[in-house]
Amino acid sequence: MTSRVLGLVRDQVLASMFGAGNAMDAFNVAFRIPNLVRDLFAEGAMSAAFVPTFTTHLTTAGKESAWRLGNHVVNALIVVTGVVVVLGLLFTSPLVTAFARDYGSVPGKLELTILLTRIMLPFLTCVALAAAFMGMLNSLHKFFIPALSPAMFNVATIVCAVTLVPVMPLIGLPPIAAIAIGTLVGGIAQLAIQWPLLRREGFRYQPVLDWRDPGLRRVLLLMGPGTVGLAATQVNVFVNTVLATGQGTGAVSWLNLAFRLMYLPIGLFGVSIATATLPAVSRHAAQRDSSAVRTTIADGLSLMLMLNVPATVGLIVLASPIVRVIFEHGAFTPADTASTASALGYYAVGLVGYSVVRILSPSFYALGQNRIPVMVSMATVVANVALNLFLVRIYGFRGLALGTSLAALFNASALLVLLRRHLDGLDEARVLRSLAKILIASAAMGLAAYIVEKALATAMPGASLLTQSFRLTVTIGVALCVLGAGAHLLRIREFHESVSLVLRKVRRR
Repeated sequence: MTSRVLGLVRDQVLASMFGAGNAMDAFNVAFRIPNLVRDLFAEGAMSAAFVPTFTTHLTTAGKESAWRLGNHVVNALIVVTGVVVVLGLLFTSPLVTAFARDYGSVPGKLELTILLTRIMLPFLTCVALAAAFMGMLNSLHKFFIPALSPAMFNVATIVCAVTLVPVMPLIGLPPIAAIAIGTLVGGIAQLAIQWPLLRREGFRYQPVLDWRDPGLRRVLLLMGPGTVGLAATQVNVFVNTVLATGQGTGAVSWLNLAFRLMYLPIGLFGVSIATATLPAVSRHAAQRDSSAVRTTIADGLSLMLMLNVPATVGLIVLASPIVRVIFEHGAFTPADTASTASALGYYAVGLVGYSVVRILSPSFYALGQNRIPVMVSMATVVANVALNLFLVRIYGFRGLALGTSLAALFNASALLVLLRRHLDGLDEARVLRSLAKILIASAAMGLAAYIVEKALATAMPGASLLTQSFRLTVTIGVALCVLGAGAHLLRIREFHESVSLVLRKVRRR
């Protein structure tokens, strides 16, 4: 939560300073390349490939064998990402021009994008190593510090925005370059915060690399299909960015801000649940306990639905007031708010799909079924491109958000059907019962939010930040109370278990 809230603050700072103009468009496109790799590594392929293999070494051969594998993986990542960064620096200009060609029609915009890309490319190595550290710590059931590490990235960006933006023109760089520098500093900070805990657990870095090591070979073999299997959402967002560059100034920034708002509940709940579920699934798979695998995945899905279905309804109903309160300051205009809110509503349609994929796709790798998520991911990318090319002509940049959401739902549905077939069931009767109850409670919550928001807007008109924040806070508070009451009356198991767990912890303290 700390990481995601700080990410939101980071977006607020950038929106206030730069709005949704050419500089912010250039930064978002430049950051899309390293951020694509960050999302795939930190919350995707590295976990899917490394965690099951590292967990198996811990379970069957002990810590020394696991640390040896960790060193091989760390050094392999340094070599591979180092080569990628060097090639990226050499070919930045044709690479950026290939997917942001329309920026060439705006004086200086393409050149600015190329400059920012070059500054941020070394971030790839930092984030790959941070993901390896995260994988080792998660396998050891250490979740807090790895989950907090992205907060360091956001803190570094905010600090650089506040301190370096005024300095950049003095050294001949555009103000937005401070944010690119902050991105690089943030990558280093993600490594720094995890290192002490990793050392306390017994890890010692050694400059060794044996490409023939069976564990390393398994990780690398899994990472290839793992990257493809988990890439659908991120590749689809990348495709959106490319298509949005032709939708005029601001389109890239509106879509980026909307996606990050939609991704907030995924980061809080979807990724968190998936991160906690994967080591357990890997352990049960190593012990060949299919029943425990089914139960673990079903529990993860049910809990995720309890959290993300209401989040979907809330984002759709309250898109405009949320965007207005968070971003409409400084250079960010009411027109930017309207455009971002409309994109947010379309992105929110696929929120559950994104979260389901976060749980299911890594589960296939833990079960040794590598090809299934790869094939589904490739089909999803093809479906997304086709949908976006069609919908962008009808709805403009909003169609890109809708197409991505529909593709995410297709991805999740296909994985569910195939995993259910592989495991001979997923306790689907229990999951569907929970889903039906959650939908009823969420619908009541959404209706309450709509009525309260309209009533408060009439009773307390005003555009000041304080007034708008008060209206939104009261609306969300009432909506959550209605959701809680509905969950209690409908006896939603996940709700009662979560409340009981929190109460037990409070009593112990």
